[in-house]
Amino acid sequence: MEERAGPGPNPEPDPNPEPDPDLEPDPDPDPEPDPERDPDLEPDPHPEPGPDPATAAALLARASDSRASRLSFCTKMCYGFGGIPNQVATSATSFYLQLFLLDVAQIPAAQVSLVLFGGKVSGAVADPVAGFFINRSRRTGSAQLMPWVLGCTPFLSLAYFFLWFLPPFSSLRGLWYTTFSCLFQALATFFQVPYTALTMLLTSSPKERDSATAYRMTMEMVGTLMGATVHGLIVSGAHRSNHCELPGPAAVSPDAGRLYSIAAAVVAATYPVCVSLLCLGVREQPGPADPGPGHGLGFLTGLGLTTRHPPYVKLVVSFLFISAAVQVEQSYLVLFCTHAAQLREHVQGLVLTVLVSAVLSTPLWEWVLQRFGKRPSALGICVMVPFSILLAALPTASVAYVVAFVSGMSISVALLLPWSMLPDVVDDFQRQSQHHGPGLETIFYSSYVFFTKLSSACALGISTLSLEFAGYKVEACKQAAEVVVALKVLIGAVPTCLILVGLCVLMVGPAPSGQEPDTARQHRLHRKSSLSLVSDSRGLL
Repeated sequence: MEERAGPGPNPEPDPNPEPDPDLEPDPDPDPEPDPERDPDLEPDPHPEPGPDPATAAALLARASDSRASRLSFCTKMCYGFGGIPNQVATSATSFYLQLFLLDVAQIPAAQVSLVLFGGKVSGAVADPVAGFFINRSRRTGSAQLMPWVLGCTPFLSLAYFFLWFLPPFSSLRGLWYTTFSCLFQALATFFQVPYTALTMLLTSSPKERDSATAYRMTMEMVGTLMGATVHGLIVSGAHRSNHCELPGPAAVSPDAGRLYSIAAAVVAATYPVCVSLLCLGVREQPGPADPGPGHGLGFLTGLGLTTRHPPYVKLVVSFLFISAAVQVEQSYLVLFCTHAAQLREHVQGLVLTVLVSAVLSTPLWEWVLQRFGKRPSALGICVMVPFSILLAALPTASVAYVVAFVSGMSISVALLLPWSMLPDVVDDFQRQSQHHGPGLETIFYSSYVFFTKLSSACALGISTLSLEFAGYKVEACKQAAEVVVALKVLIGAVPTCLILVGLCVLMVGPAPSGQEPDTARQHRLHRKSSLSLVSDSRGLL
């Protein structure tokens, strides 16, 4: 019999013995967390699939492209410089060309009407034509759009200079200025279309495109102020205040032609200077998805679709009247102050007041558009109506400056509002139509520009022709009472009636409904690259 250690009798064996914790492992251990233990070594009950090699490569490429698509400050500034020349020239012609043709070139008012009408029509027709040729042009070296800008620059500078040049003959001056007015407007369009479309080929990043567009629009505002200021300061001595007391030509000084030629040469020089900066600082990138010829909607086909869309028709018709009112107000302000209000000493100050007010009030109107909506903001256009009538009835210097300031605010919202409402119209069309091909948005924008240019041409042509019927004399020291009355009507009653008709058309009927937030955001990012003319000339025709 084997002896056991320990006192007492031998115990009975336990049918359910408890395991010795020192001998058997714990089935449910709860150890302290081991920082060196790798959780990835244990199997995951719900494993997530790892990234596909192709997907990982695409993500890396996307990150690399994002860094490469960033534009430098120098590139954005150089791109903005390219927008200055056309704005300088447009600002100078809008305020001073009519006065130059009537008082310096001394051509009849009927021929001035033909000059202004022909120039506007040629610019309107050149819009789709420019898109047609640019869309079908081949890349030259590493660029497709830049050669068009470079090719137009020397001819555009010459056309602008000769538009303000006094030829030695007087019998065919009407034909001379009509020719160069048409050339200048057409070449300016062939310059502007590829320049604005260049935004799409600067980078593939929508955010960087928006930033480049902001630089461009800022520099264009600077160019607008420069054009009126520089041109006005140079030619201010051409229209002497004591012209009725001195012998010789009644309306202008003997040096008027030379002063206008100097001003034209200064403005024309901005084209080669600014375009040189544009070429030095901007590199055109190849388009990643350029549609080939024949892709997308043709211009005439797309125009037929847009003109059958009621919201677009209403928008275009309303701003045909409003843009014509703005054009008449700008064109006749200088002529009214010179011959009807005896405020020729204040012409330069009034023009600058209009432009500065328009530039400074643009951020305010953008806030109003976001805060109160687009159609209520359109009522801001009619703010200038009572003041224009007041200027026609009481043409004093203090009233003129108040009217110039208020007119600048109204002109600002009149120019800003259609570009804010057009995206809603395009979204509404895309929801109701099956046509979503390339070039659709461009057709909306370019056709709007086409129609508004035609309306401005008609407004300027008819209004200038009315001066001929009123008996405007190009060499008169003082114009007849009928001419003064005609100028008062053109500065007061005509813009008032056009604005009221346009607002009535705009306010009738429901506004286009909004779009889903994500889709609307994508469209908005695309459109912000093309506020002036067109965002992409491809697929225009």
